[in-house]
Amino acid sequence: MFLTLKNTLKDFIVFTPNDIRKFFPDFDNKNLVNWQQKGYIKRIRNNYYCFSDTEKSEDFLFYLANVIYHPSYVSLESALSFYGIIPEGVFTVTSISTLKTNSFQTDFTSFSYRNVKPKLYFGYRLIPIQHQTIKFATVEKTILDYLYLNPHINAVNDFEALRWNKIALSDINPLLLVDYLKLFDSKALNERFTLFKTYLDA
Repeated sequence: MFLTLKNTLKDFIVFTPNDIRKFFPDFDNKNLVNWQQKGYIKRIRNNYYCFSDTEKSEDFLFYLANVIYHPSYVSLESALSFYGIIPEGVFTVTSISTLKTNSFQTDFTSFSYRNVKPKLYFGYRLIPIQHQTIKFATVEKTILDYLYLNPHINAVNDFEALRWNKIALSDINPLLLVDYLKLFDSKALNERFTLFKTYLDA
C-alpha cells in the first residue's frame, strides 16, 4: 500500500490526508501513524506530511513555510539572507502573512510569521520547485517589509548595526522600491526609508 501511495504522490512535496483520499477514497488515517513509526513519512505540522527521503533543501523549507501557514510568502530575515543583504545565515524561516503573527517549531526548522494588512500582501515572486511554486518576496518588498515591521530603526547608525551589504543593495530597482513605498502609505515607513537612503548614500 505504501509504495503504491508513494508512487501516486511522487509529485507532491507535501501532502495531507485529503490529498491521499483524492486517489484512495477509503484511506485509513491509522496508516499515517504506522508509517511514521516505521520511518517512511514525517509529520510536519497538523495534517501536513512528507516522505522521509525528501531532500531537505532550502527551497523545501521555503515551500513548507508557504504551505503550513497560508496565505504567506517568505520575506524579512530569510529573504535578506537569501539576497546576500545580511552576512549571516538564518535558522528560522521568516514570512509575511495576513493571518495573525505566529511561530512554529518543527523537526525540520522553526517558522516565524509576521502579520500585515491584506492590502500589503503583495510584492512576491513565484519560484518554481518541482511541480509547485514558492512565494518569495522581491528584494524591494523584503526591504520595505523589514523597515515597516521594525520601528526600532530610527537612525542611520541602526543600519550600520544591521550590517546590510551595500553591494547587494545596489541591485535593487529604485523605481519599484518607490512604487511599493507608496502602496504602504505609512508616514513612519517613509521616515525610515529616508534613513535607509541616507545609509546607502553615505
